[in-house]
Amino acid sequence: MSRSSRHYFSALVGAFLATSGPALAQLKATASIDARGSGVRIAPEIYGQFAEQLGTGINGGIWVGPESAIPNIRGYRRDVVEALQRLKVPVVRWPGGCYADIYNWRDGIGPRDKRPVTLNKWWGNTEERNQFGTHEFFDFAELIGAKTYLNVNVGTGTPAEARDWIEYVVSPSNSRLAQLRRANGRVKPWKLDYVGIGNEMWGCGGNLKAKEFSPMLRLFSTFIREDKGPKVIAGGPTGEDYQWTEELMESSRGQIDAISLHYYTLPTSDWVKKGAAVGFDEAAWAATFVRTRAVEQMIRGHDERMDRHDPANKIGLMVAEWGTWYDPTPGTNSAFLQQENTLRDALVAATNFHIFHRHADRVQMANIAQMVNVLQAMILTDGARMVLTPTYHAFMLYQPFQGAAAVPVKLVSPDYRSGESRVPALDVTAARDASGALHVAIVNVEPDKSAQLELDLLGFAGRRIDGQLLTASRMDSRNSLDGRQEVGRVPFNGARWEGRQLRLTVPAKAVVRLTLN
Repeated sequence: MSRSSRHYFSALVGAFLATSGPALAQLKATASIDARGSGVRIAPEIYGQFAEQLGTGINGGIWVGPESAIPNIRGYRRDVVEALQRLKVPVVRWPGGCYADIYNWRDGIGPRDKRPVTLNKWWGNTEERNQFGTHEFFDFAELIGAKTYLNVNVGTGTPAEARDWIEYVVSPSNSRLAQLRRANGRVKPWKLDYVGIGNEMWGCGGNLKAKEFSPMLRLFSTFIREDKGPKVIAGGPTGEDYQWTEELMESSRGQIDAISLHYYTLPTSDWVKKGAAVGFDEAAWAATFVRTRAVEQMIRGHDERMDRHDPANKIGLMVAEWGTWYDPTPGTNSAFLQQENTLRDALVAATNFHIFHRHADRVQMANIAQMVNVLQAMILTDGARMVLTPTYHAFMLYQPFQGAAAVPVKLVSPDYRSGESRVPALDVTAARDASGALHVAIVNVEPDKSAQLELDLLGFAGRRIDGQLLTASRMDSRNSLDGRQEVGRVPFNGARWEGRQLRLTVPAKAVVRLTLN
């Protein structure tokens, strides 16, 4: 964030807190954090991203081509690349999503002016000119410093196609495909970290049952899986389909490293009328957090089934698609899944981070949907314009948790209630990094009430506090392409030591992150 932006957000949030903060300190909560505990490492990949060939998620959002008037680095938008570099994206999943199961990788290699035009069946039947293909994806991942997660085509593809694609990408040999890669401009093999076999095989990947997909998984894995090769992720369940997980664990015969899970937060739980991204009421705000918190029980349920076959947690549960999904922005192509991004989305992201931290022994990766311009995006673009969303700022706020060790937290929080919706008002997570610093994050989903929180820190002797705050004046405050800049991170100075206790007031509808040394 630029200095002028920091000053703007500081003034905005300062004015908001000055008028609404202390008078609304109506909640009281306590938490104890045992810094002596040796917690599970939070995999950086939990903060992963997802980029699908969908609408302007890639074309116009990431890729504009080297001849574009928009400033770019070899065809990649400079503003987007630099923002993602600051974000330290750990891993990117591509090319889908549903698109993966109609994608032929050979359409996206070779001279760009000679690549064929194909149709995107799943997202508006739009024409795809395949300007962003294998070379562009792997070079992009290198440019932003991210690991790579390639979803191969199972729905309309074959094991031979998948095997050839991986050989093209990773082989250092003189094979025909390795030589083809070199002829197309890449001498060295790329690093491929993860391969997904199947996307939503229960839906757009083929409308299969788990028992129908299991032999396909074994077949593809037989020809893909190699010692010291990329980790193999099986196309897994949606939501509470525990039988899917049970079937894959029983029948995979040691041929997978992880199972994926997809879950989206819909305020209404209705795929026809999902709810508005802006201009929503408190009932929709509250329902959103109820739906978001539901993923924790799903993770527990899938973990329980996986434990029966893998009690040592060697097989990961990858939440390969998660995030908010609202009705599309009025006036846009509904197949492009464009939606505004507000303070609510930032708090949804933070809530998910806390859940993933609590289950870091099993959840080894998560990929928010999606990176740019689609669903709960980090970044929005339109032509030369670009804006960082509240969700981007949430990811920045939690950067210190990447690779840190989660430590136990016991929280006593009042509930937030609105109509039939009820969730804990506060959520707290903590982790200790390699330097010994303790990072604590607190989410307060109460839209109108701040919370007085007393933190007991066991086994921690530090006294220095560095704090950051993310909040805004309205539930749907946002940063948007029309010039709004309403949500950002500002310093937080509201924590103080009282003996071994840390006391702070967490503003309404806010996230606070403390770093203690």
